[in-house]
Amino acid sequence: MATSKNKSVNRMSPREKMINLMYIVLTAMLALNVSSDVLNGFSQVEDGLTRSNRTITARNQSLYGQLQAFNEKNPEKGKVWLDKATEVVSATDGLYNYIDSLKLEIVRHADGEDADVNNIRNRDNLDAASEVMLTATGGKGKALKARIDQYRQFVTSFLEDPEKRKNLETALSTTPPKLTNYDISKHTWEETMFENMPCIAAITLLTKLQNDVRYAEGEVLNQMITNVDLGDLRVNLVNAFVVPNSRIVMRGTKYSAQIVLAAIDTTQRPVVYVNGGRLGNNTGHYEVGTSKAGNYQYSGWIEVLGRDGSVTRRDFKESYTVIDPLATISATMMNVLYAGINNPISIAVPGVPQGSISASMTNGTLTKSGDGWIAHPAKVGSECVITVTAEMDGQRTNVGSTTFRVRKLPDPTPFITYKDANGQSNRYKGGKPFPKAQLMAATGLDAAIDDEILNIDFKVVSFECVFVDAMGDYHPEASSGSQFTDRQKDRIKRLQHGKRFFIRGVKATGPDGITREISPIEVIIN
Repeated sequence: MATSKNKSVNRMSPREKMINLMYIVLTAMLALNVSSDVLNGFSQVEDGLTRSNRTITARNQSLYGQLQAFNEKNPEKGKVWLDKATEVVSATDGLYNYIDSLKLEIVRHADGEDADVNNIRNRDNLDAASEVMLTATGGKGKALKARIDQYRQFVTSFLEDPEKRKNLETALSTTPPKLTNYDISKHTWEETMFENMPCIAAITLLTKLQNDVRYAEGEVLNQMITNVDLGDLRVNLVNAFVVPNSRIVMRGTKYSAQIVLAAIDTTQRPVVYVNGGRLGNNTGHYEVGTSKAGNYQYSGWIEVLGRDGSVTRRDFKESYTVIDPLATISATMMNVLYAGINNPISIAVPGVPQGSISASMTNGTLTKSGDGWIAHPAKVGSECVITVTAEMDGQRTNVGSTTFRVRKLPDPTPFITYKDANGQSNRYKGGKPFPKAQLMAATGLDAAIDDEILNIDFKVVSFECVFVDAMGDYHPEASSGSQFTDRQKDRIKRLQHGKRFFIRGVKATGPDGITREISPIEVIIN
């Protein structure tokens, strides 16, 4: 039974290997547990943003065309602004195309070389965005942030209006968003954007970023057109535009948009008609409630009185997407809940403060703890359903629910607690030589789950030490508690260097109240 000293001190039993494999599988199951409704929601938002990008791109091309036309008529006055506009368009197209290349690369990581950004097969892939944007081999998130920062400084330099400059700086900000469920000081902008993000969500975020870039380009081109003072030419090229506060609206909130006439004479107030009816104000502010998720369209026209008394009419059409509120519910430790212990839970609803969020749970209790929650399941083998509601615009709305399985705690590992030469507490789990002096100073046997996922102490209620004499006979000595008995210590004291004994029949009780017999350990005397 002798064991060589050079054997690995970290060898694991088949049972320990099985437990480690189980945690890997459970983690993988969590990664795959992405609701198809959420993925479909992101797909709808992505489609809406893509259509919006085409609209904004066409509008910007029209603005650029106005500068070209003015330059042809008056190159002495128009060339300087056309040259600046060309620089802005070139910089915008460069950043826009770079983001397009990142989207394609992410989708290829998810679907392979035949990937199509407009038809993503593995929308719930949680690795593709991180591999491209965050890993050491990819790491393009940092490069994207640098290009956005450079572009923001470039385009804002053309704006003299502090309010417009501030709006563009906000739209193109790379400051990590302020989230309530973790410390933003420990996360970069790229990490908050792409870490553990489903493939379709990452693509949607990048499309939204392209939308912001096109918006910035349009603001600068509009400013340049104002600077060249197009006069009558501006009136001839007048168009109606709809500027929504947001094209993505959460159910239960309001969709809000500003309907304006581009290059309008500030001394005239246009009359706005939406879906056949005249707006009740002269500012063009349009607002409508949202009660059901989906894609919506509205249309109308703007009328303005010309200097000659004629009425100029411009039609418009716009769409927006209403999405259901998305609640984030996750177990901090793993994707299952364990009976008998406090399971930390994080719950967040985008755009809703923690104080406006409520939650309840079946098969147990759920209590608030700081910015998090504590779930305490009751019955092993049954499911727990956590339901979240949030107060939005004065109304309490159900924003989602998640089902968890309730499991019995896994078996702990027995060990002997001892103090090393520095007085620090350590755990001896057997299988390697143990100084006899430290063993004699130990009081008894402990047990715990300490696998870096769970850290739970158990109470040892009984065990026995088995000693082997020179004739090969076994001599068991039992303990009815967690402490070494006098007979056990006497036996240990008489053991020579290189001898060993076994601790078996270890029974321990966990916080779930279940007593179980756990694995033995082998003690080698040094």
